Amino acid sequence: MSVLVCFHAHPDDEVFGTGGIMRSAADAGHRVVLVTATDGALGEVPDGLLTEGESLHDRRQRELERSAEVLGAQRVVVLGYADSGMAGTEGNTNPHAFANVDVEEAARRLADVLVEEQARVLTVYDSHGGYGHPDHVQVHHVGVRAAAIAEVPFVYEATMNRDRMREMMTANPNWDPGENEDASQLDIEAFGLPESELTTAVDVSGVLAAKRAAMVVHESQIGDFGPFIPMSDEDLASAFGTEWFRRIVPPVDASGAVRETALPL
Repeated sequence: MSVLVCFHAHPDDEVFGTGGIMRSAADAGHRVVLVTATDGALGEVPDGLLTEGESLHDRRQRELERSAEVLGAQRVVVLGYADSGMAGTEGNTNPHAFANVDVEEAARRLADVLVEEQARVLTVYDSHGGYGHPDHVQVHHVGVRAAAIAEVPFVYEATMNRDRMREMMTANPNWDPGENEDASQLDIEAFGLPESELTTAVDVSGVLAAKRAAMVVHESQIGDFGPFIPMSDEDLASAFGTEWFRRIVPPVDASGAVRETALPL
């Protein structure tokens, strides 16, 4: 048995880029640990969803626990830092927000978990946080430092394949770049990494039912998942059937080609 630790910024982030590898690792008999940095309290929530006296923080924690169960995580660790909000919002100025905390202090808290669990593989985000969210960027910095402290053998950046995203968007008949060509192109170029920089592509199409079920669990964040839940199995597999990574520990020589099809568990 090996231990996979997936480090994420907010409750629900675990589904998109690592939900498949989590479920697959658990099914193969490995131990899966999910760590989230923030309380997710600045996420948007549908009107009328929360019951009287219920906070978004409390709701998202319950959703996280249910999602972790669906995805096979045996342990959930919540570091509990404040949500920083999207880039350019007021939450960015909160001194207690995760994006503003001391990297060394936060890294040592995560490193304690990694050492305790004897983690073999850690996933973080790429240095841009996938799409620039301040908390996601901080996950990269904190995660990389924690891995160094704990001497984790394998560290991967969970990210998106920018080239595949571009292909899917341009193939979508409902996408019209002519309406705002510059903005649309900028959005694509700000997401993930080009395929030439990726080292690892894991086929998770066999566990997409669990990935879809985890999306449904995050009811408060239906704005993020809503467009994907009713997708056909074929379309869902096209969008989420492969999870993409760049291995940074040990480093891989740049070759312009994906080399791995599985994590070293």
